[in-house]
Amino acid sequence: MKTMMAARLAKPGQPLLLEELPVPQPASDEILLKVEACGLCGTDLHLAVAGDIPVERMPITLGHEAAGVVAVAGRDARSLREGDRVVLFPAAYCGACRFCLQGRHSLCDRSKVYGMARDGALAEYVVAPERSAIRLPDAVPFEIGAIVTDGVATPFHALRSRGGLRAGETVAVFGCGGLGTHAVMLARLMGAARIAAVDVDEKALARARALGADVAIDMRRGDPAKAIRSAFGRGADLALEFVGVPETVEAAVRSLDKAGRAVIVGVGMGRPALPPLAAFVGREQSVLGSFGMDRADIEDLLALVAVGRLDLSASVSARYPLAEANSALEHLASKREGVVRVVVVPSTS
Repeated sequence: MKTMMAARLAKPGQPLLLEELPVPQPASDEILLKVEACGLCGTDLHLAVAGDIPVERMPITLGHEAAGVVAVAGRDARSLREGDRVVLFPAAYCGACRFCLQGRHSLCDRSKVYGMARDGALAEYVVAPERSAIRLPDAVPFEIGAIVTDGVATPFHALRSRGGLRAGETVAVFGCGGLGTHAVMLARLMGAARIAAVDVDEKALARARALGADVAIDMRRGDPAKAIRSAFGRGADLALEFVGVPETVEAAVRSLDKAGRAVIVGVGMGRPALPPLAAFVGREQSVLGSFGMDRADIEDLLALVAVGRLDLSASVSARYPLAEANSALEHLASKREGVVRVVVVPSTS
């Protein structure tokens, strides 16, 4: 029996276990992916360290940002063959519910997120439904393809699909970690007139300025909404919140101009307050949730990277072999050296 190594979560707060497991066998409508790169993100920290996001079972193999090569295609596979380069949508979606049929794959009624509901890609191999695999252009490196699936597609979805950013509008980005950093890059690419970056970390703010933010605002030094109004001459047309705490959500809403949209991406258990209804309704402001991404977001981003319109070469802050998956998580949690994304590369372990 052929075996593989996998980094498994047995209990939150404890190190991942590096285990030898049988290589999984794909069902007739699945593929077996030889993992070439697996990105890590804040969700992995919530799962492995804080334990505040539930998983369906433990132990479970983490990793939902995957890129690799098709090792085996099930007998009913229609479009993929052995040797094809692909990335995986971060969840196995059903393709048949009303949301999937609308192209809103992040809202799939029967979604199974890798690393939460089914084994993920912090392993040498992972199985996935063929329908949720996306071709990776030859010009896009595996590690870049992996982080696109979530770390770049999530802010793109928030900007385009949920926030409806139009060229010439102003944008405020609250939280400039991995997601917020890419939001700044994408907002600039999409034609934002001016961009304000809001954070409490000087390195994150400096990085945001280098990538296209016109204004860097430190939340520790006063009300960011007032600072945004001062910088723009009025409120923001679109505010994106990537932190997930009431303070930043409320600041994002306060920063809006008339007809402004606040798109909340950060997830938390807090209960932010809306402004007084007379002000909120009279100004026709919107507060929208944005969860994950749709398949089209990933496909369009990969196309932009492939033709050189979107340069993500600086987004991978560190690479680790699978045997050092715990060190990779620690690196991501430390935020040292202005970390954007950390990638595990199983083939080097």
